[in-house]
Amino acid sequence: MELKFTPNCLIKYLYSETSAMERLGIDEAMAGDIGLREEYEGLLQAYQQLPKVTFSPSRSTIQGILKYSERTALEKQA
Repeated sequence: MELKFTPNCLIKYLYSETSAMERLGIDEAMAGDIGLREEYEGLLQAYQQLPKVTFSPSRSTIQGILKYSERTALEKQA
């Protein structure tokens, strides 16, 4: 039985969000299907061109989250 992999499957593969079984299946499919391999390589090139961005919340945001968590934890205990 031959499986069909969608672009969404390839994107999950690209971001390492597939299970080990899915990963093996996609690896095998790309080895035998040049069109699928080319599609993956196109997605890989696009991914590599994306800017690498990291976000970090401000100190006040973190404090707000911690206070909220503490307050709601106390309400559950009451």
